[in-house]
Amino acid sequence: MPKIIIAFLGAMLFSYVLTPYVIKLAHRIGAIDVPKDDRRVHSKPIPRLGGIAIFGGFFIVSTLLIPPSREMMGFLLASVIMIIMGILDDTRGLGAKTKLLIQITCALIVFVFGVRIEFLTNPFDKETGMLYLGILALPLTVFWIVGITNTVNLIDGLDGLAAGISAISAITLSFIAYMSNDITSTILLVALAGGAIGFLPFNFNPAKIFMGDTGSLFLGFALSVISIEAAIKSAATLAVVVPILALGIPIFDTTFAIIRRANAGRPIMEADKGHLHHRLLSRGLSQKQTVIALYLMSCILGASAIFIAEASMKSAMVVLTLDLLLIIYGVFRLKILTHIQEEVK
Repeated sequence: MPKIIIAFLGAMLFSYVLTPYVIKLAHRIGAIDVPKDDRRVHSKPIPRLGGIAIFGGFFIVSTLLIPPSREMMGFLLASVIMIIMGILDDTRGLGAKTKLLIQITCALIVFVFGVRIEFLTNPFDKETGMLYLGILALPLTVFWIVGITNTVNLIDGLDGLAAGISAISAITLSFIAYMSNDITSTILLVALAGGAIGFLPFNFNPAKIFMGDTGSLFLGFALSVISIEAAIKSAATLAVVVPILALGIPIFDTTFAIIRRANAGRPIMEADKGHLHHRLLSRGLSQKQTVIALYLMSCILGASAIFIAEASMKSAMVVLTLDLLLIIYGVFRLKILTHIQEEVK
């Protein structure tokens, strides 16, 4: 427990101390987010690269507190590559195909170093309780890592949103890892949460700095990789559902965005103003109110994930069903209200 507390407080402190220096660096090298379209909700140029401070706090603490291992070396190597890619994207701009190729490469690195989804719990198999994936382990691991990496990147649309949601998700997964006696994953997750929270005072509305792709891609990547060991491989009855709920807001928002764009006949990677935070803003909520509302939603889904991790099959299914009903209700309510507002206009 002392190590866990030190990891959280240490990463938070380092991130907080580093952020002002990153702000100066961003101004010096011209890494500034200038609002160019109506999707952006800020009206003046804001420095980017805040992810450097988040990563710095996480990296310092995790390397000091966690003994070297093959899996850890692969994860840190891939994380550094992800950070470099984010810096290049925030300063010069990288194409979508280039970023996707690098993300796949990072996923392959952690796979080769031993972090992989080799099995899923199977509550219907009374003998082993496991579903071994065999050759499907590679594509499923890559799909999970690349998918989650981009979901966090896509919700980074309001001051403090991605950092806060990532911190809540990391804390949720840390509880699950701790209950499974996975202390290494617990330390990594609380350090990740601490790094994000230490950055929040500078990023919450009105933001003094954005995390940029440097931060959102790293946070998504780190959450996706650590969740493989912390939740997907846990002994929970519905283990595969646990990280999906813990990362619920970015996952569901991205899923609905893909469906929305496909139905409209537009490229699924094309940006729009249909994200959950855009819809809440259109209902009249302020930036702060929208972010806090999404924090609360993430906390509810996180609490459900923690409960399911320790619950019986019957109890887990009841909670999961209630979560799905609430999500469906929220989606349709927002859709109807947005349609009414558009008609009025």
